Amino acid sequence: MSEGEANTMVVRRGGLASGCLMLLGGLAAVAVIVAAGMWAFGRYVDKTLDPDPVTIASASLAGLREQNRLSAFAARYVAVVTSKQSRLGLTASKTLIMPGSVQYEVDLGKLKQRDVAWDARTNTLSIHLPPIELDGPHVEPGAIKQYGEGGILMSLTDAEATLDAANRKAARQELVRQARAETPMRLARDATRQAVERSFAMPLKAVGLDATVRATFPDERTAQDDERWDVSRPISDVLANRR
Repeated sequence: MSEGEANTMVVRRGGLASGCLMLLGGLAAVAVIVAAGMWAFGRYVDKTLDPDPVTIASASLAGLREQNRLSAFAARYVAVVTSKQSRLGLTASKTLIMPGSVQYEVDLGKLKQRDVAWDARTNTLSIHLPPIELDGPHVEPGAIKQYGEGGILMSLTDAEATLDAANRKAARQELVRQARAETPMRLARDATRQAVERSFAMPLKAVGLDATVRATFPDERTAQDDERWDVSRPISDVLANRR
């Protein structure tokens, strides 16, 4: 390598707290579920005195859509990345420790009446949820730490700025990689699924209807699910036939 050439190498790894998961505001999530369920039940009482699962499900759907986005799970991660650069026969390196949090959300505004179906034979209410979306990573600037070696090269050249830029980019990519890993995505789906199923099941149970509520995400559906959906009736069709 000539004296004018430079080589930057980035090494990524998880920090000691890498993948540390936490539930997002358990009490707040319960409050949202209860509010949506009670709103749906109030709508039901206003519209009919018969325990009609389709009417209740339609009201529950409207209540969820008004919540706009549901975030039932969050996780905190730590990315540790090191960049090295060689130039002028000298070497410099910097290590960046960057914590960041990610919220796992579902856009409830994308739910349509055709995404909710009722199977009267099995008393099963099925909900096709949109995919989980990531909000973040949200970096904590005050918690960022940096360590460096090779002060001579950094003082003579722009190596420090180059290393800092490479570390910031690599750290954000590492946080996203951790956030999309199998375990947190599964936990986020489970938390979201439970919140949605509970919001539909509560008003049904309140009027004495013993129904099974199943919420699934796009990549969880199988051919068997599609067959089950064929024998179910989307609530949009049921409501249209009543008009």
